[in-house]
Amino acid sequence: MAKGYAEGPAAEEAERRLEELERGSDEREPELRRAVYGSTEDESERHFLGWRDELDPDELFASGEAWGITVRTVVPAKQARPHGRRPEGTP
Repeated sequence: MAKGYAEGPAAEEAERRLEELERGSDEREPELRRAVYGSTEDESERHFLGWRDELDPDELFASGEAWGITVRTVVPAKQARPHGRRPEGTP
């Protein structure tokens, strides 16, 4: 008899996470942030406008500075290291 909700990708991920916790894995959940995307006069294609905790999408729209605004939860990219710099100890 099928388990219904207890099978498939969600169940597999839950089981994997439970096993990690039992082993004491140091793997941390990725940090999530709310990102604001929209179009502007300078760039008509939808693009990243900023972080939701740093700007107000309602104000942007009301001012006419941006339109087609959406807010998405994303995993921020790691900041790139300066060009030409290598971590210590690498040739």
